[in-house]
Amino acid sequence: MNTTTLDEIHPKHIKTRGIPMNNWISLRDDEYRRVWDKFYKDFSFKPSIDPQNWPSFTINLPYVTFELTKNYNNEDIDELEEIYKAALRSCLEPEEYIYALDWQHESFLYSPYLQDTIPSISFYPDGDYYLFLRKDFSFGFLGHPWEHSITIFGEELIKKLLIHKPRIFNGIIRRSG
Repeated sequence: MNTTTLDEIHPKHIKTRGIPMNNWISLRDDEYRRVWDKFYKDFSFKPSIDPQNWPSFTINLPYVTFELTKNYNNEDIDELEEIYKAALRSCLEPEEYIYALDWQHESFLYSPYLQDTIPSISFYPDGDYYLFLRKDFSFGFLGHPWEHSITIFGEELIKKLLIHKPRIFNGIIRRSG
């Protein structure tokens, strides 16, 4: 498995006994532009509040888009976050970080293995596009704030989330194949 270690991402990042200490690392400006440019290109990303323009992403991998229930509570969001983190941990190496992108805002490298500090980006898209992507873009979560949906892509991640589907998923809007 091709992984990127914290030293390769941010060589000056403080470590204790070889263990990275922060699960949210801000992307530098050049990384931010490079990652977002790649996402726009690879996913034909066209943000829109207009339902006629949805989906806002073109995905060339297996995917499932779930509608999010409109009647949810904090426990539902907490459950979503825990299920997502468990699914990510089952698909990633312990030293591997993914991109955590918040459209038109600060974006991060994220590790689901480390003790949570205050979350910088929620897995629930509550007003912005929230995207969690493996660094090679082979799997991830794409949160759409206006469609009230989350698209999961990449076969391995889909399998994990279909086994442990969060209550907040209301039904399937669309899927590949």
